[in-house]
Amino acid sequence: MDWDRQMKELVVISGKGGTGKTSILASFAALSKRSVLADCDVDAADLFLLLTPDATEAETFKSGRQAVIVDEKCTGCGRCRQLCRFDAINEPDTPGGRVYTVDPAACEGCGVCVWACPAGAIEFPERICGELFVSTTRFGTMVHARLDIGAENSGKLVTLVRKTAARQAALLQADMVLIDGPPGIGCPAIASMTGASCVLVITEPTLSGQHDLARVLDLTTHFGVETYVCVNKYDINEEMTRRIEDMAVARGAEVFGRVRYDKAVTEAQLQGRAVVESSNSPAAQDIVHLWERVGRELGDAPGVKS
Repeated sequence: MDWDRQMKELVVISGKGGTGKTSILASFAALSKRSVLADCDVDAADLFLLLTPDATEAETFKSGRQAVIVDEKCTGCGRCRQLCRFDAINEPDTPGGRVYTVDPAACEGCGVCVWACPAGAIEFPERICGELFVSTTRFGTMVHARLDIGAENSGKLVTLVRKTAARQAALLQADMVLIDGPPGIGCPAIASMTGASCVLVITEPTLSGQHDLARVLDLTTHFGVETYVCVNKYDINEEMTRRIEDMAVARGAEVFGRVRYDKAVTEAQLQGRAVVESSNSPAAQDIVHLWERVGRELGDAPGVKS
């Protein structure tokens, strides 16, 4: 990876969707002085709902290849269909027709049909899988992306988002990149956290929250990433909150804070705003304290408002 290792990267992730990760990251964006934002949840991005970005740059994301049969060259021999193990070659639409076609949703890009076609009728271009954007928001520059439906290589797109965000941060002389990571422990989550300065895991006081946090902590331990934990809506089950915090500490993570359940968060979401923008509610105060703790841990980074 070629981004500047001196650049602070804070990745906010969760073991499952719906824990409040994006809402907290949006508030961090509002509290930050000079940060670049990166939405690495490319499969189901939603940070834009709160930040309403205005795209200034767009780049097509290509990954892998896809077979395409040229109608004028196809002789109808059917060799491609015989060899395709993924049933991605469709027979001619009309009885007696000679032109075969490729089902793009089924094609795995293995290239066997390209190699085997005796007429040289199959092209093998790069597959367009989505689009990457550099946008402006009321909190500064944001890098985000959209992965096409059914497209693969989301981890590669996440890496591209991070690299682009780091370049933007260097260009703008920003102090930090705030990354909204994807939930879970799959390839996109791994791509969002490897090499980052630190990871903040947002969880909730439920059995599923505890289970999914344990899996995330296994992952961050494996990759040696400094890990902090925050329990969102902690007051709906304080006993479970204590169990989760004890487990986090036992696994080598630091507990950075708690955020109360607060209807003001939902009200802010309905307004398309971060909760710290629209109120001084208990949850907003909790998030401010959490952000201040993050700033201290990152060495009093200038990107943190005091």
